[in-house]
Amino acid sequence: MNVWAALMWGALSSASLFVGQGLARPLQPHHKTTGLLMGFGAGTMLSAVAYELVPLSSVGSGAGVSMAFLGGAVVYYVGDRLVDGRGGTHRAAIEGVGESASGSAMFLGALLDGIPEAFILGIGISLGGSVSLAFVAAVFISNVPQGAAGTLAMRQTGTPDRTITVMWGALTAASAAVAVAGYLVGDSIPNQGLYAQVFAGGAVLVMLADSMMPEAFRHGGRSVGLLTVLGYLAATVLTILD
Repeated sequence: MNVWAALMWGALSSASLFVGQGLARPLQPHHKTTGLLMGFGAGTMLSAVAYELVPLSSVGSGAGVSMAFLGGAVVYYVGDRLVDGRGGTHRAAIEGVGESASGSAMFLGALLDGIPEAFILGIGISLGGSVSLAFVAAVFISNVPQGAAGTLAMRQTGTPDRTITVMWGALTAASAAVAVAGYLVGDSIPNQGLYAQVFAGGAVLVMLADSMMPEAFRHGGRSVGLLTVLGYLAATVLTILD
């Protein structure tokens, strides 16, 4: 595979945001269904963290892995706080977006959420010569409910649908560019990209715990736990078959 493959897969993994946007209107009166979809998507990403980003084989690689994992979590946390301070707190909210919310800040938050995934996708293609279909599927599936919730949240701030479409297009293009960047620097990253993967794993885990999973439980109720397990199981099966 070459740089064009990284570009294509990076774009494809985020293109499901448009699917989420298309589902936003029919799902708008069905908050529980949206919450359940978010729970399923969170489960797929939890599996990606466990098996793709922080595999068991990395545990014995020394303190550097732990520091990278914690570093990714802290960097995402700081970036998330900065975005929240500008009005992006409720970017995954299905309802109840406050008056201080900002559509542009929500877009920046969604971009922050997608950068680690796209970067690791590019690194994986560079080092492995192939794409992890399980990881792409996990990202693609998780972006569907994120696209739906993000669309609903931005609509509540008065952002027009056309602008939301442009924003998702820009985010898809940015994900493709970040995947290409990951591909280009993949060979120069120490330890076969392990630290970069673990760093991204910490960032993704904070993202799930901070926004996606609380919002899923808020609207989906206790059934979200079961859907999260199903999402985890589905992505794990794909990892085994990959």
